[in-house]
Amino acid sequence: MIHSEKQGESSRMKEKTEKSALLRSHENGLSHVLSLVLQELSLFYKRDVNGVGVLYDLLRSPWLQALLKVYECLHQHIKRQPAPLTLQGRALAHEVVDLLRGVPQSPEVKELRRLLRGPHVKALLSAHDTVAQKNYEPILPPLPDNIPENEEAMRIVCLVKNKQPLGATIKRHELTGDITVARVIHGGLADRSGLLYAGDKLVEVNGVPVEGLEPEQVIHILALSQGTIMFKLIPVSDRPVSNQTTLYVRAMADYWPLQDPAIPCADAGLPFKKGDILQIVDQNDALWWQARKVSDLSACAGLIPSNHLLKRKQREFWWSQPFQPHTCLKSTILSTVEEEDDMQIDEKCVETDNDSVEINCICYFCSLDDLKDEETFESEELKEEEEEFSGSGQQVFITGFRRSMRLCRRKARNSHLPCYARCPGGCFSAVAAPYEEVVRYQRLPGDRNRLIVLVGPSGVGVNELRRRLIGINPHHFQSAVPHTTRPQKSYEVNGREYHYVPKETFENMVYSHRMLEYGEYKGNLYGTSIDAVRAVLDAGKICIVDLEPQSIQLARTHELKPYIIFIKPSSMSGMKQSRKNARMITDYYVNMKFKEEDLQEMEESAKKMETQFGQFFDHVIVNDNLQEACMQLLTAVRRAQDEPQWVPATWICSENQP
Repeated sequence: MIHSEKQGESSRMKEKTEKSALLRSHENGLSHVLSLVLQELSLFYKRDVNGVGVLYDLLRSPWLQALLKVYECLHQHIKRQPAPLTLQGRALAHEVVDLLRGVPQSPEVKELRRLLRGPHVKALLSAHDTVAQKNYEPILPPLPDNIPENEEAMRIVCLVKNKQPLGATIKRHELTGDITVARVIHGGLADRSGLLYAGDKLVEVNGVPVEGLEPEQVIHILALSQGTIMFKLIPVSDRPVSNQTTLYVRAMADYWPLQDPAIPCADAGLPFKKGDILQIVDQNDALWWQARKVSDLSACAGLIPSNHLLKRKQREFWWSQPFQPHTCLKSTILSTVEEEDDMQIDEKCVETDNDSVEINCICYFCSLDDLKDEETFESEELKEEEEEFSGSGQQVFITGFRRSMRLCRRKARNSHLPCYARCPGGCFSAVAAPYEEVVRYQRLPGDRNRLIVLVGPSGVGVNELRRRLIGINPHHFQSAVPHTTRPQKSYEVNGREYHYVPKETFENMVYSHRMLEYGEYKGNLYGTSIDAVRAVLDAGKICIVDLEPQSIQLARTHELKPYIIFIKPSSMSGMKQSRKNARMITDYYVNMKFKEEDLQEMEESAKKMETQFGQFFDHVIVNDNLQEACMQLLTAVRRAQDEPQWVPATWICSENQP
């Protein structure tokens, strides 16, 4: 008997313990579940299973546990169904303040009066009264009693208007004449509410029937509305389902919606310039996509022409222009005359290769205050050899700065380039893709360095910036050794100053597209090959080249992954101030005063480069001060190698292909 009582008592204690454990489990809720999950994951974590460590650290994070505790407190609070003690907390506080005036003014009384009269407590009590009175819910009009059975189902949508646009466009149906929602802009108020869909038929707006009204009149009603906007609408039968993936593109053309008469809603358009990175969020419409700029992802999306539509606009614009002879179809006689004129200009604007001059010479001008004695010069060959060695304590050869190489590049800007390079604003632009798909690329430590391409108008200082950058660390930065067909001189070493090759070999490299750029000077061919660039990159160094902008397309390959930096001159007033004592260095070592026409030519050339090739520029540096520009260049080069950058998607896809 006693045994049975003890046995029954123990069973009751066990049951009570289980109930209390169960109760604690319910009380703990998600926190208890989280602890159990952590116990299970700890076993896998010790085994180093892939991915478990990340999940384990996530679940152990303090912010997640705190968030779950807040959720559980709110859940328990809702279960208790609390009722407010008073509906007029602010009025009660006002009464307390009045009563405290008639009592002795002790420090405690003064502090209590100060707290109750403070703006923060007043705002808190005001929020309390709003929640307690439940007057934050919209007051909907009652539904009529006599609703016909065959009437279409309607939905009432209330949106609170703020400073942001509604984010929806309307149109009149061509057949029925009904006012319908044409599109819902991604990220707008209507899209975030999830209550409006494209195809919904509007019946009333703020109690005003829209039947018989024009879309402009409905927009006027919305513009005058303040606070809550109430729509009565008939929902579309088949709601559009968007299962598209986000796409990032680089704009290869400019677009201004206010200048486009074909856009459905100019105010909803997104203007962009060449080179802008856009996030495409909606491609359901074949003609008008929705996108936003990566620089402002928090903004509402805007309408942009689809790839097909913008390409068609480019073609129409090109065909509407007056006929101009194609540069690649000009006669041989005209080309010969132009080459002669170019040669005269080039010889006028040649910079000297004297080392004392080059340090302060920005392509074809230098400061007279820093010039040394120029009365005696050694032979051109020996002088070039001396200035191509740099380094503290060690002789490091710096290649790619010979006068002949630079002259042939200037002379051959348009001589051997393909149609798209010579006519960037012509027929090629009319058929080129207006958008280029891009992805975020992060160079891994084991990957080759990215090619650095410097571009700029003649005279802006591209050559001197390249020289100074390489001089900072010649063991880390290096130029590609050019190729030439001229005979090798006695003091030169093949592969150091140049790669000396026969003319047939050089031409074969051109025909096989192995030359980034090339030209002819004094009967000899000069050029920079892809093989020479690859050799620098394979050595683990950063290859620095300066190219004419027409050669950018040839360098934009998945193998080289070039980072293109545009060196831009300062304003005209800034150039006049910084170059007031400048002189041009001629081919005969004669100083000529730098004319204002030369500055204007430099400025106009820079504008043309930005207009025609700005979509390819990854970074822009204004060379107002040579030392500061060099530091900016060094920073940009390091970021190009170490930080994520937008690159064409084809570069990454080509790497992944077998």
